[in-house]
Amino acid sequence: MLDPVLLESFLAVAQTRNFTEAGRRLGLRQSTVSQHVRKLEDATGRRLLVRDTHRVAPTADGEAMVGFACSILEANERAQRYFAGSQLRGRVRFGTSEDFVSSRLPEVLRGFVQRHPLVDLELTVDLSATLNTMLDEGALDVVLGKRRPGDDRGRLVWRDRLVWISGPETRIDPAAPLPLILYTPPSISRAVALETLERAGRAWRIVCSSGSLSGLRAAALAGLGVTVHARGLMPEGLVEVAAVARLPELGEVEFVVQGGTRDRRGPAAALAEAILASGDLFSSGLVAEGVR
Repeated sequence: MLDPVLLESFLAVAQTRNFTEAGRRLGLRQSTVSQHVRKLEDATGRRLLVRDTHRVAPTADGEAMVGFACSILEANERAQRYFAGSQLRGRVRFGTSEDFVSSRLPEVLRGFVQRHPLVDLELTVDLSATLNTMLDEGALDVVLGKRRPGDDRGRLVWRDRLVWISGPETRIDPAAPLPLILYTPPSISRAVALETLERAGRAWRIVCSSGSLSGLRAAALAGLGVTVHARGLMPEGLVEVAAVARLPELGEVEFVVQGGTRDRRGPAAALAEAILASGDLFSSGLVAEGVR
């Protein structure tokens, strides 16, 4: 029998690639999470994680354990709900950006609705920064989006690297102002791109502003300029151009879930936990998407 507590700690580390972030997600100390992973490795007789000073990554056995852990924890949750004799009820006002709608998110939401048929799920699609404001004002209960570097709000779902991308036929003149295709304010990726170029002293001009991913993708495919996305989640047909165009590094981006912590047994908390538990689906990169 594998202890669900140990599995939860292992899964959090495997998804965040960080013991400290896993502890924050679970409300545990880093040392406790490390102890749980070590006990699980002792119980299985296999090394599940590779650790060094820079990163944490699952081994081949660890990747297999991720699948087992998800199945075991989901079965455990179903059993608890069944024997509790009651079903979750209420309303969840959930906000996410357009980009996530075309990722694995529908799969996660479909599973949530099937498990909790008495919960009314209301979906709002907008820019991450706008959704954060709505959450702060009490207009939303849970938000899935990304946070700016150095921001500690929210619980980490997964981490990626921002890159410059464009259509495959786009040609960028290193001596000319960089033509930019960006989301309209208050887009977080727009702010990161402009701040990075200013620090690097690189001239730029905005050739397209759009509030939709389809608009940005169309402009990029037309060869109008470059835009910014997560490296593992590039929209179909677009390619990375940083090396060719001599563009500055944009750094990492963190995708987080916010809200759902006020009532730990309510529908908002259940949705937040479902998203956190599905972090490996989002980071797998099986479906292309953009980032705001």
